[in-house]
Formats: sequence, structure tokens, C-alpha cells
Amino acid sequence: MSAVSQHLTRPKRRRWVGPGFETFGSMFAFVYTFLAGNVLLALANAPLVFCLALVADPATAWPFFLILSVTIAPSLAGIFDSFRALNDDAGTVKPVAAFLKGYKRCFKRTALLGVLAVAVLLFLGLDLVAVQTMPGAAVLVPLIVMVAAVSVSLTVTTIVGVVNLPDTGLKSILKAALYLVVQRWYLSLGMFLLLGIIVSAAVLQPILGVALAPAPLLFVIWSNASYAFHAALRSQ
Repeated sequence: MSAVSQHLTRPKRRRWVGPGFETFGSMFAFVYTFLAGNVLLALANAPLVFCLALVADPATAWPFFLILSVTIAPSLAGIFDSFRALNDDAGTVKPVAAFLKGYKRCFKRTALLGVLAVAVLLFLGLDLVAVQTMPGAAVLVPLIVMVAAVSVSLTVTTIVGVVNLPDTGLKSILKAALYLVVQRWYLSLGMFLLLGIIVSAAVLQPILGVALAPAPLLFVIWSNASYAFHAALRSQ
């Protein structure tokens, strides 16, 4: 066989063409949504962020900061709605418009959830301070912490349900969220750990922490909670 025929019959090497335009477009959509979401979260919770930046030790004034955090719940609805829009169509993502739409559409129900969550956490926090000197503190302290963790996970899971299931009543979403928080406890534990990272970043570095940390971690929380809701609906 001649050298020419060998060259023609030799299998051609496939060249790596690299990521396509759609891949870069999706990456840009995620980055843009995360950056815009962090900025909008900071603006929606401006009093809380401003006071965190001014106070050297927020732990000493935790009831004050807990009350200021009442604005977090509606802002979570806004950024969760921007995640939902990103998941539905990353090619035409408009995170600012989606955030504002979700914030406005879910404000009444999520604001109520925020007030209830803050009231429960404030009550539990005061109880935690009071029982530390009691004889049964070894039992009561972990119990109070566990109830607080469940309350936070239930609130955030319910907000995801409010965003993803706009035609469902709040009472039904609360029941479903409580079921999911208990049944899928490992997701609730992961959610609580991620929220703890966000809070730690915001307390230690208020400006930098709010600018970088929340949106990517909240996207993981939203994704897991959305999957849990969809899996529960499919099983019915």
C-alpha cells in the first residue's frame, strides 16, 4: 500500500473544539444572576448590612440584629424567583426583573413568615440564655438549638414552596415543608450548615461576605428544596 493510500485510510484525529457559545452563555447567566442577586440582597436588607458593618461585635446585640433580619424572608423570595427564571430559560435571564417580580409577588406571605420566624427565634434565644444556668441545661440547650434549626429550615423551605408553587395556599405549603424538613433531614441539615456559612461571612466581613457568599450557596439551597418539593409531588 502506498504512503498516499495509508495517509488517506488512517483515521483522523478528533480535534477538541472547546466549549461552545451556549456553554459560555450559561456560565455568564449564572455569574450575572449571582452577582446581581448579591447586590439586590444587600439593598433589600440595607439596614441589617449597614448595622453589621458598624458594630464590632454583633453577638452582644443579637436581639437587635435578629429583629433587623425580618427583611430577609421577602428578599429570599426575590432571589429564589431569579433562580427559577434562570433554571427555566438561562438564555434570556433577567435577574433584576425576576428578583423584583418575586419580591413583589410573594411579599405578603414571606413577610408574614419572616415575622413569625423572627418571633420564634427571639423567644428561643431568650430561653437559651435563661436555661444555661439551670440544672437541666445539658438537655435543654441542645433541644432549643434543634428547634431553632428546624424553624429556620422550615421557614426557608416554605419560602421556596411559595416561590415555586404560587397557586398553592400557604397552609398547604407549610404542611408540605414540615414533612420535607423531617423526612429529608439530611437536606435540612445541609441547608442549616450553608445558612450558617452565609451568616458567618456576613458577620465577619459584612461588605465582602454579602457581596460574594450568599447567592451561590442560596442556589444550592433552592435547588435541593425544589427537588424535594418536585419529588414529593411526583410520589402523590
